[in-house]
Amino acid sequence: MSQLVPLPVVVPLLGAALTLLLARWPMLQRVVSVTCLTVTMAVAAVLLVQAYRHGPVVVQVGGWPAPVGIVLVADQLAALMLVVSSAVTLCVLLYSVGQGQGDFGETVPVTIYHPTYLVLTAGVTNAFLAGDLFNLFVGFEILLAASFVLITLGGTETRIRTGSTYVVVSILSSMIFLASVGLVYAATGTVNMAQLAHRLDALPDGVRLTLQLMLLLAFGIKAAVFPLSAWLPDSYPTAPAPVTAVFAGLLTKVGVYAIIRTETLLFPGGQLSGLLMVVAGLTMVVGILGAVSQSDMKRLFSFTLVSHIGYMIFGVGLSTVAGLSGAIFYVVHHITIQTTLFLVAGLVEDRAGSTDLRRIGGLARAAPLLGVLFFVPAMNLAGIPPFSGFLGKLGLLQAGVATGEPLPGVLVAAGTVTSLLTLYVASRVWNIAFWRAPQLDTPQPVVRLPALMVGATIALVGLGLALTVVAGPLFDVTADAASDLRERTPYIRSVLPVGAP
Repeated sequence: MSQLVPLPVVVPLLGAALTLLLARWPMLQRVVSVTCLTVTMAVAAVLLVQAYRHGPVVVQVGGWPAPVGIVLVADQLAALMLVVSSAVTLCVLLYSVGQGQGDFGETVPVTIYHPTYLVLTAGVTNAFLAGDLFNLFVGFEILLAASFVLITLGGTETRIRTGSTYVVVSILSSMIFLASVGLVYAATGTVNMAQLAHRLDALPDGVRLTLQLMLLLAFGIKAAVFPLSAWLPDSYPTAPAPVTAVFAGLLTKVGVYAIIRTETLLFPGGQLSGLLMVVAGLTMVVGILGAVSQSDMKRLFSFTLVSHIGYMIFGVGLSTVAGLSGAIFYVVHHITIQTTLFLVAGLVEDRAGSTDLRRIGGLARAAPLLGVLFFVPAMNLAGIPPFSGFLGKLGLLQAGVATGEPLPGVLVAAGTVTSLLTLYVASRVWNIAFWRAPQLDTPQPVVRLPALMVGATIALVGLGLALTVVAGPLFDVTADAASDLRERTPYIRSVLPVGAP
C-alpha cells in the first residue's frame, strides 16, 4: 500500500505535463484531466480505508529512511483530506469543462488552464501528505504558483489588480513560513515532523513559543483567520467561477490543515489555546458581520468563508479529542458546501448576467432547479437540522460546553450567533435573488445552462447531503483521527525507525 502514497501527487503532475503537450487538442486535455483526478480520488479512498484499519501509510521517497529523506505520510487526517479534496476538484473540473472558456475571455491562452489546474491539485495533495516542514512548504509553493496563474486568467484590469494583492499576501506568508522552517532547523537540526515532535520539547520555552507563533502566523495568513483575512474578500470574487470555487473550498483549508497538524504534533499541550479561541471568535463574528453588509453574492460568500474558518480554529483551540474531531468534521463539511455555493453563484451569473443582488430577482420561478441548488447548501451552511452543518456545529459546541470553562463558553455563544446570522444572510439572498420579482424593466433572454455545469453542481449538492447520511461513520473516522493526533504515537512510530532520536 505504501506504493500508492505518492500517486495523488505524481498523477496530477504527470497529467499536467501531458495536457501541456496536448495544447492543440482541447478534448484530449479534458479527458486526461478528468482521468487523472478520477484516479487520484480512487487512490485516496483506498488510502483512507487502509489508514483507518491499519494505521498511517508511509513511503520513504527515494529509499532514504526518515529523518534523512523525504517522507510522505497518509494517516487518517491526511487521507480524509485527500478524499474530499479530490472529489471537489473533480467536480469543479467538470463544471469548468461544461462552462467552456467563455468566462475567461476569447483572448486568453486557455490551453494553460488544465495543466495549471492539475499542478494546483498536486500542490494541495503534497501539502496534505508532507511528513516534514520543508516539503509542506514546497506543497504550499506549488499550489500558490498555480493559483497565481488561475486567479488572473482573463487578464482584466480587476483580476490583475486583485490578483496582485493575493500574490503579495501569499509571498509574505511564504517568506514567514520559510523563515520559520529555517529557525526550526537551526534550533533542532531537523525538519522532519515526527522527529520534531521529540526535539521541540527539549527547547527552552521562549524559543519554542517563538517558533510556534511564527508558524501560526504563516498558516493563519493562508487560512484567512482574523485579522489576517482582509485580502480574501477582495481577491476571490473576481476570478472565474470554477477558480473561485476551488480556491474557496480548498486553499484556506490547507492552511487550517497545517494549523491542526503542527498544533497537535509539534506543539501539544495547548499553550496557545486561549489565543486560538480568541482569534476563532473574532473570525466568526467579524466575518459574518462583513457578509451581512454585502450586496454581491460572491463577496457575501467570501465573507461567510472567512467567518466559518473560525469554527475550525475553535475546535483546534479546545485541544480536546472532541474539539479536534468536530474541527475535522467541519473542515470536510465546509470544503464541500462552500465550493458548492460558489459554483451556484457562477450559475446565477450565467443565468441572470450578474451576482449583484440589486440587479437580479425572480430566479426561483425562472430557474426552479437553480433555486434548489442554492437553497440546500445555503441551509446546510447555516446549520439547519438535520444537515451536516448542524451536526458539525453541534459537535463543536458540545465540545466547548464540556470543558466547563468561561472562554469556550463565550465561543459557544459566538458560534450560535454566527450560525443565526448565517441563516439571516442565506435567507436574505434567497428572498432577494430568488423570491422577489425581477428588478430589470427589460425582459432578460432565457439562458440555458450547460448540462455538465448543472450536473457537477448537483453532484456536489448530493455530496453535501451524503455527509449528513454518513455522519455517524464519518464522526467515527474523525474521532479516531483526533485521538491519534492527540496521542501522536501512531504517527511518530510509523515514520521514525525504532530508536531514532
